[in-house]
Amino acid sequence: MKTLVLSLVLVFLSFLGVSCDSRSDAEKIIDVAITAYGGDLYEKTVIAFDFRGIHYAIFKSQTSFEYRREFPDSTGQVVDVLNNAGFTRKVNGVLVDTLTEERIGAFSQSVNSVAYFAFLPYGLNDAAAIKTYLGQTSIKGKKYHLIKVTFQAEGGGEHFEDEFLYWFGLDDYRMDYIAYSYNTDGGGVRMREVRAAQEIWGIRFQDYNNLKAVNKETPLDSMQVLYESGALGKLSEINLENIKTSPIPEN
Repeated sequence: MKTLVLSLVLVFLSFLGVSCDSRSDAEKIIDVAITAYGGDLYEKTVIAFDFRGIHYAIFKSQTSFEYRREFPDSTGQVVDVLNNAGFTRKVNGVLVDTLTEERIGAFSQSVNSVAYFAFLPYGLNDAAAIKTYLGQTSIKGKKYHLIKVTFQAEGGGEHFEDEFLYWFGLDDYRMDYIAYSYNTDGGGVRMREVRAAQEIWGIRFQDYNNLKAVNKETPLDSMQVLYESGALGKLSEINLENIKTSPIPEN
């Protein structure tokens, strides 16, 4: 572990020392974090898991993606697929071609949200993501890089106005905390703390306690203070179950 951490720190320092590198400090920190969590293995792997009774199979790279989920409901066995070509839904193997644009948007956002959080920190350096380094901070005696992520309107998805904070450990680049504000369903703010982690085929996966503030209008940048004071209540647990990985077949 010490060797890995030392290597990651040396990589980070080398990033900072290359004057011709135009990437920001926030982007360089995220690069090191992505490497610590699995690096290019993300782009070579289909990751399958169960989340809240729904089965997912996720693949994403810098140029393509496919998110698939399967679950039973009152109409039968539902299979949703979101990829570069768009969104499709099948029920009992039959394509549903009567979905409104509003329903397609809602289903797409639902699938995309699960994929986004499951793959973190991979994806934080997408072109539409705007990263801002907010400096160093400490939580429970551990030092962190604090990075804010917002999104451009173009390419940032339907909910590009959502804002995120990420805490990456100075020594291990672990993403131990996440906080975000959102505007859907009346809006609000959330903070997540890692409750468990596991590594499968070289990729680190994390489960979280999902915390909320009493007031949904709470400013995002006050979430750390509220967390440390014990003012956030536990809303739910975010657990990925039955995780399996399989390599993308080489052409």
